[in-house]
Amino acid sequence: MAEESDSELLEIIETPVLADPVLLLAMDGWIDASGAARVARQHLLDGEHGRRIARFDTDRLLDHRARRPTLHLVDGVSRRLEWPTLEVFLLESTAGHDVLVLHGPEPDHEWRAFSAAVVDLCRRLGVCMVVGMGAYPAAVPHTRPTRLSCTASSPELAERLDFLTATIEVPAGAQAVIEMDAGRAGIPAVGVWAQVPHYLSGSTYPPAAQALLAGVVELTGMDVDDGPLAESSLAARSRLDDLVARNPEHVTMLETLEAAYDDLHDIRGQLPDGEQLAAELERFLRNNGD
Repeated sequence: MAEESDSELLEIIETPVLADPVLLLAMDGWIDASGAARVARQHLLDGEHGRRIARFDTDRLLDHRARRPTLHLVDGVSRRLEWPTLEVFLLESTAGHDVLVLHGPEPDHEWRAFSAAVVDLCRRLGVCMVVGMGAYPAAVPHTRPTRLSCTASSPELAERLDFLTATIEVPAGAQAVIEMDAGRAGIPAVGVWAQVPHYLSGSTYPPAAQALLAGVVELTGMDVDDGPLAESSLAARSRLDDLVARNPEHVTMLETLEAAYDDLHDIRGQLPDGEQLAAELERFLRNNGD
């Protein structure tokens, strides 16, 4: 039988017994250059049998004028309305930790209450780590491996991760609120971010999604078959190489990006030029309507 959480924002459909579960945050509507986090999330949900264990009250959390329900018509007759959902799924047949996925649109309202409800669910289910996913545009070339950066709930956790770190001020999403609240509740929280070549941030870029999944696997010990993504990544890089080779100016730009990428020898070093990165993120958000 479903039960309401204390916040009344969250309906708990099932309270399964889990083994060291990890919660993945994969909401739509936040910084996700090239849709890398969306593709990674869909790869997980499509590749695993899972079941819904909780859902949030989207009447309170969402602006339905911005995210309207879908009306299904059959021969002019209104048959049903399909409302946007914000849910927690339990993935099955993953190795190591049990894995929960919070997915759906990022809330428009009541972020503090929403985050408190998520952390309350983490406590109920014994979640041992919260991992968020995202991607942002960066001055990097598609001809090099996708770098990952991180946000972490503690200096000790950031030091353990072999990802890039930064000292920077940027707009925050609901994911960041959850990560900070989880950290205060004693639950380690990490945001994993893929760097997407800035010239590809508006188009699908499979290598970034593949890198995000690799980062999640490193953190959680999940067993993920990334074969289809690996094939898509190879095809995307080959297609981009062909397009760049046709334009000498693009070749020069790419060589400049490659030199800058290769100069950053220390993977644990600071991201270059934080002010420019912040400006790039703000431009990306404006161009995507957020």
